[in-house]
Amino acid sequence: MNVAVRGGGSSAENENHAADVWTDRLGPSSGSRLRILYVVTEDWYFCSHRLPTARAARDMGFEVVVATHVDKHAEEIAREGFRVVPIPSLRTMRMPFGPLTAILALAAVYRREKPDIIHHIALVPTLFGSLAAILAGVRCSLATMTGLGLVFTAQSRKVRVLRAVVTRVLRWALAYRRSDLVFQNSDDQDFFLGAGIVPGDRAHLIAGSGVDIAAFHPTPEPEGPVIAAYVGRMLRPKGVLDIVEAARLLKRQGAPVRIVLVGAPDTTNPESFSEEDLRRWQAEGVVEWWGVSNDVAEVWRQAHIALLPSYREGLPKSLLEAAACGRPMIATDVPGCRDVVQSGETGLLVPLQDGAALAAAILALTKDGEARRRMGQNARAGVEQRFSNAVIATQMQGLYREILSRQ
Repeated sequence: MNVAVRGGGSSAENENHAADVWTDRLGPSSGSRLRILYVVTEDWYFCSHRLPTARAARDMGFEVVVATHVDKHAEEIAREGFRVVPIPSLRTMRMPFGPLTAILALAAVYRREKPDIIHHIALVPTLFGSLAAILAGVRCSLATMTGLGLVFTAQSRKVRVLRAVVTRVLRWALAYRRSDLVFQNSDDQDFFLGAGIVPGDRAHLIAGSGVDIAAFHPTPEPEGPVIAAYVGRMLRPKGVLDIVEAARLLKRQGAPVRIVLVGAPDTTNPESFSEEDLRRWQAEGVVEWWGVSNDVAEVWRQAHIALLPSYREGLPKSLLEAAACGRPMIATDVPGCRDVVQSGETGLLVPLQDGAALAAAILALTKDGEARRRMGQNARAGVEQRFSNAVIATQMQGLYREILSRQ
C-alpha cells in the first residue's frame, strides 16, 4: 500500500492555491494566527498518539488547543505550548443523557474557541463533535478514524442496529459541513466509501500518527532466550487470550521462548482482562507480565519479536515502534496489522483467533535468528520510508493547507 493523501486538492493547481492562501493567512507579514482544536477522548491518548500531528500544526504557525478529558497529562500537553480545555469523558457516558450532554458541551467549546479547523480523533469524538459543530456553526472540521471499533465490526443484533443509526448520523453530519475524513488504512477507507458515509474527494489516507525514529532505533538482539512481547492494553480484541493460548502450547512443547505482556488493564473497557487474570497466567508459568512501561523502546531492546494478534486495528503504533527498533513482527492478517506487516518480509501474519498458528509462527522465528534479523532490518527500512514523524507530519500539513484553501 502506498501512503498518500488522497482528496480534491491533489493537483498542482490546487496545491499552489493552498500555498497562496496559507501565505496570506499565516505569513510573517500578516500578523494573524489561526487556531486548530483537537478533540480527543483522553489526555493520555493525545500524548501517546497525537503529539506529532499537533507539533506539525504548531510548526505551521497554528495555535493548538486540545479538548479532552483530563486525567494526569495536562501538564505534559501544556509543556508543548498547547492549551488544554477539559471536557467530560466521552468514554464513560451514561445513557440516555450522556451523549446529549457531550454534544452540548462540545458545542459550547466550539463557540467559545472559534477554531479555524477542528480535528476530531476517533469515532466517538467524530460522531458527537460533528453534531456539535453543526450546532456551533463551525466552518471547517476534520476527523481521523483511528479504527472502526466494535460498532462497525461486531455482528450482534444490538450492535447492528446501533451501526445503522451511527452510519446515518455520520453520513448526514459530515455532509452538512463538508467534513474531511482521514483513514489510517485502506480497508477502513474502502468501508466508509462503500457505505456512502464520505465521498471520495474528502477521504484521505494517511498512515498513522508517526513514529520517532530517533527515539526508537535498532539495537542488537539481547543475549539469552528469545523473548516475544506484546505491548498494549490488556484487551480481548487485542488478542491477549490468543497469546496466552499460544504460550500454553509452546510451554507444552518445551519451546525455548519467553512470552511477555507489557501494559495494564483498562478498567473502563468491558473487554479488558483484570489484574487478577494477568497474575493468574503468570503464576501458571505461561506468560510474564511486566506491568506498564514508560520506556517502550527499552522493552524492544530486551525483546526479540513483537506480537499483536489483534482483531482489527487502525494502524498499530506498538508494531510501528517495534519495527523502528528493528524487531520482526507477528500479527493477525486483519486491517491495520497487514498494512504494517508484510508476511515473510518484515514479519509473519497469522489467521484471526488462531492460537495454534500464532504459536507456530513464534516457534518458527524463535528457531531462525537469521530470519529475525533480516525481517527486523526490513521493518526498520519500512518505517523510515512510510511511517516516520517527518513523513506523516508533511502529509498532515498538506491536508491542513488544503482544507484552509477552501474557506
